[in-house]
Amino acid sequence: MRPRTIDELVGQQQLRAAGSPLRRLIEGDQSMSLLLWGPPGTGKTTIAAIVSQQTSRTFVEVSAVSAGVKEVRAAIDGARAELVRSGQETVLFVDEVHRFSKAQQDALLPGVENRWVTLIAATTENPFFSVISPLLSRSLLLRLQSLTDDDVAEVIDLALADERGLAGDMGLDDDARAHLVRLAGGDARRALTYLEAAAGAAGSTGLDAIDLTTAETAVDQAAVRYDRQGDQHYDVISAFIKSIRGSDVDAALHYLARMIEAGEDPRFIARRLVISASEDIGLADPTALPTAVAAAQAVQLIGMPEARLNLAQATIALAVAPKSNAVITAIDAAQADVRAGKIGQVPPHLRDGHYAGAAKLGHNSGAPKPYVYSHDAPYGIAEQQYAPDELTDASYYRPTALGAEAGVKERWERVRRIVRGRGTTSDRT
Repeated sequence: MRPRTIDELVGQQQLRAAGSPLRRLIEGDQSMSLLLWGPPGTGKTTIAAIVSQQTSRTFVEVSAVSAGVKEVRAAIDGARAELVRSGQETVLFVDEVHRFSKAQQDALLPGVENRWVTLIAATTENPFFSVISPLLSRSLLLRLQSLTDDDVAEVIDLALADERGLAGDMGLDDDARAHLVRLAGGDARRALTYLEAAAGAAGSTGLDAIDLTTAETAVDQAAVRYDRQGDQHYDVISAFIKSIRGSDVDAALHYLARMIEAGEDPRFIARRLVISASEDIGLADPTALPTAVAAAQAVQLIGMPEARLNLAQATIALAVAPKSNAVITAIDAAQADVRAGKIGQVPPHLRDGHYAGAAKLGHNSGAPKPYVYSHDAPYGIAEQQYAPDELTDASYYRPTALGAEAGVKERWERVRRIVRGRGTTSDRT
C-alpha cells in the first residue's frame, strides 16, 4: 500500500501543496538533497521512494543501524560510476541518519556536494542536534507531522478497497475502524499491520467484515471506547492532568489506566507529566521535574508494557506533591512585558567584555559603574542593577508558601531586597 506518487501520499498537506519544495523537486526533476524529520510511520521512506520513482532515479537504501563508513562510501562510489557511465542519477536513502557517527555523516558529504547522489536522509530526532552542520546546511529540511486520525482512517479505507490491499473482499465495522485508528497512534504502518491481522482473523472464522471483537482479538488489545470524533482523547488527558493538579492520586491513576488500555502513545503521556511538573508543582517540590523527566526517559529506554510502572510512579509522585503555579505565572508575566515592548538595553556593566574593543565601548569595564563579581560580595550576593532600566521594579516570580517553595520564598524576598539596594543588616544574616 506504499503510495506510488505524491498525490497518493496521505497527510503532509504542507509538503504536497502546489509550489512546495517537495513537489518542485519531483515535478521539476531537480537535484536536491532532503532531510526528512518526523515521527515513525509518517511517510519518510515513502517520500524517498516517490522521489526515486517519479524522477526515474535509481533507488539505493542504506540503514544507519547496520551500515558503516565503508558501506556509505561504496554506495556513493557506485552512484558516481553509474552517473558517469550512463547518466543515470541515484537517490541514496539513509534511514535513521541520527544513528550515524560524525565520521559516517562526513562520508556522505562528497556525494552531496558533487551531486553524485540525491541524498534523502530520515530522522525521528531533532536534526539540529543529531546531524552535522555541513550536511544540514546542504540539505533542504522538511518537517513531517504526525498523521491525524482522519489521515489514518483514510489509509485504512484505501487498503480495504485497493487491489494491493484487501481489494474490497473484507468490510470493516465503524467501531472496529475507530479502534484500529486509535491504536495506530498516528502511525500508518501500524494501522496497516493491525488491519492485516484483523482481516486474517476475520477470514479464518468465515466473516466478511471485521467487527470490534475480531479487531480486539487480532491485536490483543481491549477497546477502551473513545468517541469517534476523538473528543475522549483530549477529555481523558485533560482529566488526568487536572486530577494531578487537584492532588487526587486515585483519579489520576484511573485516567492513566484508561489511556494505557486504550493504546495511547506513552510518550504523549510522559510529555504531559513533564509539563505538569513545572506548570502545577514547580519549586514547591523540586524533585517533581526530575521524576517526570526520568519517567519520560524510561518510556524511551524500555517501552511498554513495563514503562507503565514508571508512568504510574511519576503520576503518584506528582499528584501527592505540594502544588504551585508560580513558575508558569512568572514566565507568562515576563513574556507579556517583552511582547509589550518592555525590553530596554542590557546595563553596560553586564555586557560581554571578552572581545577586543569591548572596553572602549564601556562593556564590563567599570564605566559608568563597575560590575561586581557576586562571589566577592558578602554571602555571594552583590547589590547592583541586573535588569534594564525599564524593568528595575519588575516582579515576575512570586513564590508561594507551599512545600519546599516556602523556603525559596523566604530566601528570594531577602535576596531581592539586597540586590536592589533595599536590604537591611538582618537580610544578610
